[in-house]
Amino acid sequence: MITRPSRDGALARPRALTLSAVPLAALLAVVGLAPLPYSVARPGQTTNVLGKDGSAEVISISGAPVRGTSGQLRMVAIMATAPRAEIRLGDVIDGWFRTDRAVMPKDSVFPAGMSDTKIAEHNLAEMKSSQDAATAAALRYLKKDPDRVKVTLKLSDVGGPSAGLLFSLGIIDKLDGDGSGGDLTGGRKIAGTGTIAADGTVGAVGGVALKTQAAERDGASAFLVPKAECSTAQATAGGLRLIPVTTLKGAVEALRALAKGGSVPSC
Repeated sequence: MITRPSRDGALARPRALTLSAVPLAALLAVVGLAPLPYSVARPGQTTNVLGKDGSAEVISISGAPVRGTSGQLRMVAIMATAPRAEIRLGDVIDGWFRTDRAVMPKDSVFPAGMSDTKIAEHNLAEMKSSQDAATAAALRYLKKDPDRVKVTLKLSDVGGPSAGLLFSLGIIDKLDGDGSGGDLTGGRKIAGTGTIAADGTVGAVGGVALKTQAAERDGASAFLVPKAECSTAQATAGGLRLIPVTTLKGAVEALRALAKGGSVPSC
């Protein structure tokens, strides 16, 4: 035997669904307006470490002859929304669908529990540590006495350790070039990223997909990338030639080969 629902019963379910949609819509509205714990990053500035920052040389050296250079070695930065910036659902959705934006948990970009001032101080301390390691790695590679050769590195408005590799290469180019009287860059505009340890080990940095876009935008023809981040860089490399590196020595050898038209590693 088959029974039919009463008129009241037939209306009960649609009404329940309609009523339950009210708090859901309210919830979505609240989520859309509420700040979320994310930061949105985009391609930032590139700076030629062989050139000047304002009126001062980025790399200043005393205690050893310094050679003139041509070409450029451009370190690359990303720009992220400020730690206290309010990121909404719309910003996150927009960032997820754009290749020139990256949405990241705020804690992965900025140290948790710090004020904006403390975060800025932390980033500058990381940059100073990176510069010290870059100097040590370059002088060690060149077998120069750090007690006699003094290097000063200056780069305003940029924090963090990711310019280490480019600083080391800049020091080497200014002191030794390609080792045979030519420029380490071969006169090209080379960009790149990577941390550096005092022993010359190159480390991954993050944000590579945005940095390749900044490098290509500013006219670089090749990009030095930590080998572990090759696949990430490939997605947005465009016309850049990607050169994977794991050590300072390997980076120097790759640039020498590039300048002479030799065999160069690639991602």
